[in-house]
Amino acid sequence: MSRAPSLNATLARAGFADAARAADLWESPFLAGVLAACEAGAAPDETPGTASTALIGDVARAADPDLALLSLARLGEVDPDRAARLTQVLADPAGARTNLIAVLGASVATGDWLVAHPGDVELVLRPRGGVAADPANVRALLLESVGADPDSAVPVASVRASDGSLNEMRRAYRRALLTIATEDLTAHDPEAFLPEVGAALANLAAAALEAALALARAELTDHGAGVRLAVLGMGKTGGRELNYISDVDVIYVAEPVDGADEADALRVGTKLAATLARMCSMPAREPALWEVDAALRPEGKNGPLVRTLASHVSYYERWAKTWEFQALLKARHVAGDADLSVDYLAATRPMVWEAAGRENFVEDSQAMRRRVEDNVPPAEADRQIKLGRGGLRDVEFTVQLLQLVHGRTDETIRSANTLRALASLSAAGYVGRDHAAELAACYRFLRVLEHRVQLYRMRRTHLLPTSEDGLRRLARSMGRNPLGDVPDANALMQRWQATRRRVRRLHEDLYYRPLLPATASLSADEVSLDPEAAKARLQGIGYRDPAGALRHIKVLTEGISRRAAIQRQLLPVMLGWFAEGPDPDGGLLAFRKLSEELGGTHWYLKMLRDSGAAAERLATLLSSSKYVADSLMRTPEAVAWLGDDRELTPRTPEALAAAMNAMLLRRDDPTDAAQAVRFLRRRELTRGAIGDVLADVPVTTCAAVISPAADMALQGAVRIATQTATAELGLDADPSRFLVVAMGRLGGAEIGYASDADVLFVHDPRDGADPKQAQDWAVLVATTIASLLGKTGPEPVLPVDSQLRPEGRQGPVVRTIDSYAEYYQRWAQGWERQALLRARSVAGDNDLGERFTSLIDPLRYPADGIDLAEIRELRRIKARVESERLPRGVPATHHLKLGRGGLSDVEWTAQYLQLCHAGTTETLRTTSTLEALAAARDANLITDSDAEHLTAAWELATRLRNAIVLSTGRVSGQKVDVLPSERGELAGVSRLLGYHAGHARDLEEDWLRTARQARVVMEQVFFG
Repeated sequence: MSRAPSLNATLARAGFADAARAADLWESPFLAGVLAACEAGAAPDETPGTASTALIGDVARAADPDLALLSLARLGEVDPDRAARLTQVLADPAGARTNLIAVLGASVATGDWLVAHPGDVELVLRPRGGVAADPANVRALLLESVGADPDSAVPVASVRASDGSLNEMRRAYRRALLTIATEDLTAHDPEAFLPEVGAALANLAAAALEAALALARAELTDHGAGVRLAVLGMGKTGGRELNYISDVDVIYVAEPVDGADEADALRVGTKLAATLARMCSMPAREPALWEVDAALRPEGKNGPLVRTLASHVSYYERWAKTWEFQALLKARHVAGDADLSVDYLAATRPMVWEAAGRENFVEDSQAMRRRVEDNVPPAEADRQIKLGRGGLRDVEFTVQLLQLVHGRTDETIRSANTLRALASLSAAGYVGRDHAAELAACYRFLRVLEHRVQLYRMRRTHLLPTSEDGLRRLARSMGRNPLGDVPDANALMQRWQATRRRVRRLHEDLYYRPLLPATASLSADEVSLDPEAAKARLQGIGYRDPAGALRHIKVLTEGISRRAAIQRQLLPVMLGWFAEGPDPDGGLLAFRKLSEELGGTHWYLKMLRDSGAAAERLATLLSSSKYVADSLMRTPEAVAWLGDDRELTPRTPEALAAAMNAMLLRRDDPTDAAQAVRFLRRRELTRGAIGDVLADVPVTTCAAVISPAADMALQGAVRIATQTATAELGLDADPSRFLVVAMGRLGGAEIGYASDADVLFVHDPRDGADPKQAQDWAVLVATTIASLLGKTGPEPVLPVDSQLRPEGRQGPVVRTIDSYAEYYQRWAQGWERQALLRARSVAGDNDLGERFTSLIDPLRYPADGIDLAEIRELRRIKARVESERLPRGVPATHHLKLGRGGLSDVEWTAQYLQLCHAGTTETLRTTSTLEALAAARDANLITDSDAEHLTAAWELATRLRNAIVLSTGRVSGQKVDVLPSERGELAGVSRLLGYHAGHARDLEEDWLRTARQARVVMEQVFFG
């Protein structure tokens, strides 16, 4: 007889993988009767077939519909006496049939158990005393299953294991486990429910251990009367976050009762411990529970199974490794002598919270995590829920390391439970709220995933299935998503991969924080910022005013706010980092000011705590550079750059131009526009200064940051000034083209933090323009540029100096290009040719810039070089500069610009070679001093050694000038060009240049030697 094809199709659409087999099962006697009972119990007005279809739909929504259906069929056939009751349950849509279907569809092992113990179906239908059960009641239930008295100080089974009590204990355990699994699999939100499930499983395991110990005592004639034995749960058992099937980690402690022999007590205790373990795992009619693993004991598997308390303490004091203290964090009493467990915990807990002070504690913990990860077989790496990258171990190791480091002084974070510890770490400010919430969500998901793969066959596993059917079943067993949809395998794998990435990112951010090893290296008193201990420490590490430093510390850390809590984490370490700089007192003061400015923001303290480098970088900057400290106070948002290396990368001229253009487009007022331009320059100077302090003040900053920032400022000022002048004179259009030519060190892209902007102003009246009006307009533009950039205000000034123009201060501030041509043709002097070697068009009309360059190239690069008379004049001027411009009282050997072997010596030498040879050697046609020296060397105009000495002196002098500004914060005055003679200032400059503390005089000696070598070359080449 052929079956109507509609049932197969209906079942296939409903989600049954083997629709034909499912149809056969539905038409089996028991299930056909169930469907008939559904219809019989339907309301009179209900459409025929609706009730039976609803049951089929309920089964189809199981994690594995085919498995659920098969198990239902088996249950109905195994016990005819109970078939009627099962039929009644399945036919009632308002009853508890969904509980049974959910359990059978998620676990083949549970289905097998119910088929073997059909009476336990009632536990699934009406689960009681499962997740919410009192641990004491669970203990009593398991002890009573072996005939032991729960109220006895030393419970002993009344029936030996071989006489049936072992199976009774295991049945009691499985019933309780079945109740927990039912509540878990039918939970509305399994991930939110997870902590209760883990705690219930741990309580059940503890009760089973107590019952197993009662069975073990029953095996001995005197029931082990001469020994006190305590069983402490470790790992997930200790943390009350156990899996369904997992090794239960324990440690045994034994003590003789009064008057008993210790050796006998240890022998008996060992026998009890070994028998306890066998009761949980040995073959019997009922399945084993799990393995009892005592490998976390002292000396591991090579050590005695049972030790006295004194032996435990001695081992931990003398021999224990880092990981053993981490393991002890989760220890708790689970079975046996509770008072002995209390003594054990009292003796070992202080060692746990002192362990972080051990040498290389953090590094050892981190290395252990890497070893665990490296031992995962490659074939399993992408399926490992527990041990792989982004797995449960990443979360657990992260939480435990943070606890061990910070828990020395903060008892609020000492929980053995991962999720509670994470919440405490967040509440105390050690982990950001968002990071803690994200990590907790990931942990719950991974643990539920682990529970579901174990529930399927009730086997110990931490691997995702590989088959499509297995992944589909797993996805559906995880519960419905927020939209009410049943997740599929693809959705599960996407979430799995995303969770692993999130966990790994957070693990690496938190677990490898530089603050952790630094904090661990401090004593508990130092971490706690105890005033007396802090004062002694501050004196010892170099603070000049410990009392003042304590006042700053108090202001930053007092109170119960989250802000103060995070400061209490940061400061113990940052105080040491400040002390590594030349001015720890100044660094701490600057940190206080900055924290008062930024402490209320959502990102500042969080970044310092969580970033891999920001806190240490900030400490280095503030204790090393007054310039950077002042800049950060004016640009506090720049502190955020310290957590992102990309932000410290110099911006390209194109990027600067784009930023400036965007700002100017939004501003019509000239003053506001000028402030925006100057703000952009300050921001880039701050970026450059931060990079300099963190990298020994490289010479490249002049060309990469400082000069481009000045160029940008001039370009913006020209744009503003031309518009302003045109409007002020009532003109409809600019009457002339305008150009700014960079001169001197700006022209060579070599200016430092304290340099002026040497320039020439050029204009070219447009056709038909009134020459006088064009000149007046150009003068107004030039003076406006100088005013916009040089006026005192909230942004740093850029003094604009046009003294290198024809006729110097006596000549007009700005000339037409024709006037320049006439002047240079008729009256140009040697020093003016020399000055033009650095000329570079920097802002204004590009065509005019090209014309000006074409005008001056023959002058600065004469085809036949310069004659002897000009050479003599250059030498005369150089000698005069040395004798007249050097400030009084400054040794010629210490002036970095005008002194012997200083910048002037090197630059005049390079320029002399250019004037003499650039007409025939094109590579000498550059505004850069270093490029000119390299070209002269390559053209064999100077030796390699000469070029090396000149270059070394120029670079060191440039770095020194910048370092003086960075260290002292001075940007003007004669001292910025003089190697400091005062000991403290020299020390600050030397530290910026990479010299170790106490070696400031090495810097002075290096400069004197370098300058002396450059002077010798200069005298040979320039003076002949």
